[in-house]
Amino acid sequence: MNRSNRLQTLFPSNAERTLPWTEVGETVTLYRPTGLQELKLVIESGFRRWPARLPDQPIFYPVLNFEYAEEIARDWNAKRNDPPVGFVTAFEVRSDMATKYEIQVVGAQERHQELWVPAEDLEAFNDAIVGQIRVMAHYAAEGFTVKIDPATHLPEGLQ
Repeated sequence: MNRSNRLQTLFPSNAERTLPWTEVGETVTLYRPTGLQELKLVIESGFRRWPARLPDQPIFYPVLNFEYAEEIARDWNAKRNDPPVGFVTAFEVRSDMATKYEIQVVGAQERHQELWVPAEDLEAFNDAIVGQIRVMAHYAAEGFTVKIDPATHLPEGLQ
């Protein structure tokens, strides 16, 4: 499948599972469930930027609430990633950037809401981040042996 067809599949023009934005302030708080490898790249950026998407990742998807990010980090990242650990991050992005993207509902309407930011927009999206990306929680499964600081949620050696 070529890139154009793939994007049409991910971003269909007739998608019905979108919600309009309600009134927002100057920034919007977004959350991102992430694994250790992506977190390392965020740390390398000084907690300021998300890494470029890989060729098989046509979208960057921050989510709109902590509970949904927690669900993914705990039930997906910590169980299926290697190493078996997931993190919940939070960050502020300028509202004028965030509201360019419709809210996508990918499950329960009141909980499973995310933005689909095309990979080619990620640089501009990163430029709209206000402040630092914060690590809010971590979930480690059996087999993850690195000690994690309970205050920072960062693995030993990454602090």
